[in-house]
Amino acid sequence: MSARLVLLGPPGAGKGTQAARLAERLGVPAISTGDIFRSNITNGTELGRRVQDITASGALVPDELTNELVRDRLGQADATEGFLLDGYPRNVAQVAALDEILAAARRELDLAHELTVDPQVVVERLAKRAEIEGRADDTEDVIRHRLDVYAEQTAPISQVYAARGLLVQVDGLGEVDDVTARLLAVLSPSRS
Repeated sequence: MSARLVLLGPPGAGKGTQAARLAERLGVPAISTGDIFRSNITNGTELGRRVQDITASGALVPDELTNELVRDRLGQADATEGFLLDGYPRNVAQVAALDEILAAARRELDLAHELTVDPQVVVERLAKRAEIEGRADDTEDVIRHRLDVYAEQTAPISQVYAARGLLVQVDGLGEVDDVTARLLAVLSPSRS
């Protein structure tokens, strides 16, 4: 089943976990800008050096860099028939950039899933992940700052996709399998 999807939700909502699961079920690549940035930081690449200070402070990587990365990634062969974007777009300007990228390729977005979660649960999840993974970008202060940034910049994307009839909100709390089942349930044959 091919699908062109966006997965929205605040940091710690479970987007990465669900993106991987959905992508596997749908046979499309999961494209996570956050994972790509972290990999570049770990590997000491030029891009990694450019974004390391930005992400460590909890700020977002500039749109120009992120749009360039996504344009390149969506142009790769494995994304021709479908993809699942995790962490992009993160603001209304990036929605416009994604529209341009897709229009140039004569493609359209099929659906935007939004995982909804309680903010306190997000703080707890990310703090626990920081302990397990040793992630410097997941201190409590940084987590709360990222949630504020999400509310200001990323949450309005929901309104854009809702106005287009593409937004489906899905409860992101509960067992991982249950959340996956809820996400898959909203993919009707007419959207695949």
